[in-house]
Amino acid sequence: MFERESDWMIPGPAVEAVKEQIRRWLAEDIGSGDVTTMATVPPGHVSRGIIHAKQSGIAAGIPLACLVFGVVDESLRFQAHAADGDRVERGTVLAVVEGSTHAILTGERLALNLMQRLSGIATKTRAYVDAAGDYPVRIADTRKTTPGHRTLEKYAVRVGGGYNHRFGLFDAVMIKDNHIKAAGGITAAVASAKARIPHTMSVEVEAETVEQALEAVRAGAHIVMFDNMTPEAMKAAAAQVRAIAPHVVLEASGGLKPEQVAEVAASGVDVISAGSLTHSFQALDISLDLNEMKGVNP
Repeated sequence: MFERESDWMIPGPAVEAVKEQIRRWLAEDIGSGDVTTMATVPPGHVSRGIIHAKQSGIAAGIPLACLVFGVVDESLRFQAHAADGDRVERGTVLAVVEGSTHAILTGERLALNLMQRLSGIATKTRAYVDAAGDYPVRIADTRKTTPGHRTLEKYAVRVGGGYNHRFGLFDAVMIKDNHIKAAGGITAAVASAKARIPHTMSVEVEAETVEQALEAVRAGAHIVMFDNMTPEAMKAAAAQVRAIAPHVVLEASGGLKPEQVAEVAASGVDVISAGSLTHSFQALDISLDLNEMKGVNP
């Protein structure tokens, strides 16, 4: 149904997990049946559904829409007219789905909801990436995702040109202010973490001041996050950290907006993370319009 598998950035096993989630989402929406469609559309009726953008942005979730329609009715024919990551304008046809009108209308809302949300995330991410210009800095997401949607939302960030931070609590140590308080300080927290984790796992420390950043580096942190620091403070901290530990990765975070990205990138950080990529995006307006086809399914 979807011929360009290279456009789909999620590995095969994860796709199977997404299909299972789609079945649950469809069950939530359909329940005992789509009563409106069953009451108004004759059995055997066939249509062509045109999925198009109603505003400009970055497309994402097109293969996901294909999966939705395939789960609803595997006989539906889905043709992509755009790829995830494409910059699209108002009126751009993203995909066409043909076959049973009942099946198209039953899967329409879930397919559009997912495409709209993922495209919104990808569009916001691209705005941050574009704002960084030629600075060698990565734009990254955070764990501030919709429960149950993290895999897809982090996928959309990548589609938009961004990078993924840790996926969950299990794949990296990130020592934040509350950990520091509970452990008795930055040095104690880093020492405790490094004594308990595999040598392949990184340790990141959140720092709110230059002094905290330097303490984290001296304690052996691999990554230091400048949290809610001004660009001037970040620049000063970056210079001092680089002087004693040029290998340490520096990250900036704390409610940063696109218009602040260039100034923050100029401070010398390697990564700019923004929770707003996945918690404060505007869904892209996408619609599906039916064009009736002659005849009915055999």
